[in-house]
Amino acid sequence: MSFFGAAGTAASPAVPPEKDVEVPEPPSDSISSLAFSSAADYLAVGSWDNNVRLYEVGAGGQTQGKAMYSHQGPVLSVCWNKEGNKVISGGADNAGRMFDITNGQSTQVAQHDAPIKVVKWVETPGGGILATGSWDKTIKYWDLRTANPVATVQLPERCYSMDVQYPLLVVGTAERHLQIFNLTNPNTAYKTITSPLKWQTRVVSCFTNSANSGFAVGSVEGRVAIQYIEEKDSSNNFSFKCHRRDQTPNAKDQSLVYAVNDISFHPVHGTFSTCGSDGTIHFWDKDTRTRLKTFEAAPGPISATTFNRNGTIFAYAISYDWSKGHSGMTPGHPNKLMLHACKDEEVKRRPKK
Repeated sequence: MSFFGAAGTAASPAVPPEKDVEVPEPPSDSISSLAFSSAADYLAVGSWDNNVRLYEVGAGGQTQGKAMYSHQGPVLSVCWNKEGNKVISGGADNAGRMFDITNGQSTQVAQHDAPIKVVKWVETPGGGILATGSWDKTIKYWDLRTANPVATVQLPERCYSMDVQYPLLVVGTAERHLQIFNLTNPNTAYKTITSPLKWQTRVVSCFTNSANSGFAVGSVEGRVAIQYIEEKDSSNNFSFKCHRRDQTPNAKDQSLVYAVNDISFHPVHGTFSTCGSDGTIHFWDKDTRTRLKTFEAAPGPISATTFNRNGTIFAYAISYDWSKGHSGMTPGHPNKLMLHACKDEEVKRRPKK
């Protein structure tokens, strides 16, 4: 039973879709992470080629490479500070680095005992804090004015994914643990649960612009769960299948199952995207449980997605995600960075019936 029906089929004149824009000079290896500045249309892109690239996106979707800086290993995550003048990245070199776009300098600001899988900026009433989640089974909080972390939190397992909507922070780890933090008390988990999905957690993403706080979880087994934090809202929890294909065109068996690689919530409307190893992207409305849009399948997995600050641009990466291991890394595998101009009807919530 799919909770998300097909997109509404109201008769409307066929309009040729405006083509998504391909960004020139993309990274030379798989793209791991995307983040737009909260101040302007600057896009930070982390890659397995050890570099972070910054692009400026113009009004017509044209882009210009602005800066690049390096880690000593693959970059796994990128984010911006609130002012939008600093980019922070985490990598397989166990380091968190900060790049100041005003002077072009990059400095190390965080350190773990294993690769840093996620970096997130947390804007608290007392100022900005950097949260880093690592495969060393810790989260560390950093005040960038001091060299040492202000706090270190032990996780039950390696950090695979983390997201923040202050005061909510959610971490997904190995072995399907989900830890929920109330950042007014950042050192202790408010709640620890096992993922409602039976398979490995790939991504957690917090609701934006939602009456009740919660998050979405995506797994390697083509499934997404919508989870509310408070017990009183738990009747609204549900999960649905996505990013699956039929073995043969007429089989209708959905037996080919793909990982959900990323989930991005729209900053204004609270709708969200999912993308997968099957090369597809969908936009969804969790409240009416409907699919709003399906993109044409790309020629490779979609590894990462993000909306810009006002939700008018949706960026996505077509990159090998190692979902088929070494054998899937064929020569000439596409590695593209794409920009999609969002139309209202694709991202606005549907009225409740």
